[in-house]
Amino acid sequence: MSEVDAKTARIEAAVFRRLLDHLDHRKDVQNIDLMGWGGFCRNCLSDWYQEAAAAQGVSVDKEDARERIYGMPYGDYKTKYQGKATEEQLARMNESVAKNKLP
Repeated sequence: MSEVDAKTARIEAAVFRRLLDHLDHRKDVQNIDLMGWGGFCRNCLSDWYQEAAAAQGVSVDKEDARERIYGMPYGDYKTKYQGKATEEQLARMNESVAKNKLP
């Protein structure tokens, strides 16, 4: 890896850690809202984390990936912070997720 590539990787890693810190601070923002407005959520990040690890030859199971993203076991997070989605949130999420599909 070149020095420029290594610097880019360090910068991207720092941005990712800051995103996780931000999401940890904003537990009031529900996954359904992230999905509805951004087309991704904490679960998507944990899937991407797991996929990136696999691409590097590292096996990370789903629960470990979720704990990395949520900062705690997923079940604990759901119990403490996840509310029930409204019909409006579900409709917005479905519309947003449909935009994720490649043509």
